Amino acid sequence: MDGIQNIMVCVTTQKTCERLIKRGAEIRDKHNGNLFVIHVAKEGKHFLGKEEDGEALEYLFEESKKYGAVLNVVRAHDVLEALRTIAKKNEINIIVLGESYENKKEKNIGSNIEKYIPENIGLEIVPVKVRR
Repeated sequence: MDGIQNIMVCVTTQKTCERLIKRGAEIRDKHNGNLFVIHVAKEGKHFLGKEEDGEALEYLFEESKKYGAVLNVVRAHDVLEALRTIAKKNEINIIVLGESYENKKEKNIGSNIEKYIPENIGLEIVPVKVRR
């Protein structure tokens, strides 16, 4: 992971996303880089996936701020394409994702994002629970 300058953390509105932002901050601090937190809302859905959009947005903003990150919230028809575009635009070196509970491979972002991102971008998937 040499040359890491820009880290992108992909989040949902779940409270467990703090572990992802924290991991991104650890990588950033180790490499003296920049941290970007991104949430992509699918077009046609509630902006953050639930009716309590304001509360969810406040949560993401506060968690990002706590770790010194820039929060980006965007709406897109194709979530994976949006992540790829944002990663290229911000010259991202590594993407941090959470392990998915989704069993269907076609709906699992972690299983599909590798096909969308350039080969020079690293991918770190943070497990749901710390394995011993």
